Amino acid sequence: MAAQGPEREHPSVTLFRRYLRIRTVQPEPDYGAAVAFLEERGLQMGLSCQKVQVAPGRVIVVLTWPGTNPKLSSVLLNSHMDVVPVFEEHWSHHPFEAFKDPEGYIYARGAQDMKSVSIQYLEAVRRLKEEGHRFPRTIHMTFVPDEEIGGFQGMKLFVQRPEFQALRVGFALDEGLANPTDSFTVFYSERAIWWVRFTSTGRPGHGSRFIEDTAAEKLHKVVSSVLAFREEEKRRLQAKPHLKEGAVTCVNLTKIEGGVALNVVPATMSAVFDFRIAPDVDLQAFEKQLQRWCQAAGDGVTFDFAQKWTEPRVTSTDDADPWWAAFSGICKDMNLALELEIFPAATDSRYLRAAGVPALGFSPMNRTPVLLHDHDERLHEAVFLRGIDIYTRLLPALASVPALPTDH
Repeated sequence: MAAQGPEREHPSVTLFRRYLRIRTVQPEPDYGAAVAFLEERGLQMGLSCQKVQVAPGRVIVVLTWPGTNPKLSSVLLNSHMDVVPVFEEHWSHHPFEAFKDPEGYIYARGAQDMKSVSIQYLEAVRRLKEEGHRFPRTIHMTFVPDEEIGGFQGMKLFVQRPEFQALRVGFALDEGLANPTDSFTVFYSERAIWWVRFTSTGRPGHGSRFIEDTAAEKLHKVVSSVLAFREEEKRRLQAKPHLKEGAVTCVNLTKIEGGVALNVVPATMSAVFDFRIAPDVDLQAFEKQLQRWCQAAGDGVTFDFAQKWTEPRVTSTDDADPWWAAFSGICKDMNLALELEIFPAATDSRYLRAAGVPALGFSPMNRTPVLLHDHDERLHEAVFLRGIDIYTRLLPALASVPALPTDH
């Protein structure tokens, strides 16, 4: 029997690999090429395309499939175009080649985070459209810049604009994480990011003397207080097996600054902490805790914020909620086991939720190690293709949710 040649690659996988090869890598992403790719794809699919410039060189692509009932709010499928930097020397294959190994794993930056989801959205919509389906609710797909650096010149600005209001979004899907087990993870909230800089001032002097009331001594007290709190939260997480990481507050010391010379005691020193605060924490009370840590350290100790998120929102996962009922119902029909979690880091979902839009973070990648931002980020083509099948089932259900009191 003659040996068969290599199987022809699935066209959706080919499209995915094309998108992965576009170098939208921070800090200088090639957004022009990504926008052109997405616009071309949208027009090929017969979708309307809107390009909204929210800042110089920062364009949001909106592809729209109109529903049959314009009075209903829409479904938004959001994804970001940018990817994080790479250290090529640590990769088995070039991170922008989109190399596929003989087992079917596709190696590329963005394979999991989150160009896979972008193409899954597109291919699910294309498939449904080609099959002749129409649904009551309009489906919008947004492709946004700069999520990986905070979304400050992306989704944060977009939700404030009239173009976003005109979309009349009732529900959104955004990115999640892979799950190494058979289950799929769904994120219904996020921890609040506080980047806090503690600054202490004290008496300067020569490095050879026992100087009292130094900036370093006072800063040490603050650092010790914060790290003690960190240890408490870590123990709480470890003591309760049912808790996931997003349900507790995490903090890490990320930067220490101070000093002018090796033999001079500095008058000022600072330490920066990255707090990720659980959504059930009283943020006003937590800020008072920061103040108490400063007061306990002594005079001349203050803090300020490099980033401070104050609008934590939780999307309903109650069975009585029509959006959740539609989402979870399809997952049940497909025998997809779901694990509900609070996202431990941050995504653009926080801007959507703060704008009043219920949003779920969902990247349909099970039996897959979590490799976002890691060396050798990769995704198996079979997992990628199954994700298209999942969205092909989810979108009709979400776009067919009956009229709600909020639809006006």
